[in-house]
Amino acid sequence: MLELETRPASVAGPVGPITMADLPSSCATHWVARRKAELLAAIDGGLIGLEEACQKYRLSLEEVESWRRTIDRAGVPGLRVTKMRRSRKR
Repeated sequence: MLELETRPASVAGPVGPITMADLPSSCATHWVARRKAELLAAIDGGLIGLEEACQKYRLSLEEVESWRRTIDRAGVPGLRVTKMRRSRKR
């Protein structure tokens, strides 16, 4: 018998519930901090699989894991690219 994969309709995100409709389109190329945090929440909550997300958004596993390390260390504001640029200059 085939086992169907069940996914939640929504998961808790950084600023409220997230559904698949809330995730960016597969054409997204610019990632703001909020979108990165929402994608991580969607992956963690089982809304989308890690491999599926990487394929859909053309991201590497290393990139997603670096977002995860950053959010764990510095929260959503740490995901801002300008913050990363400033810290690299120091």
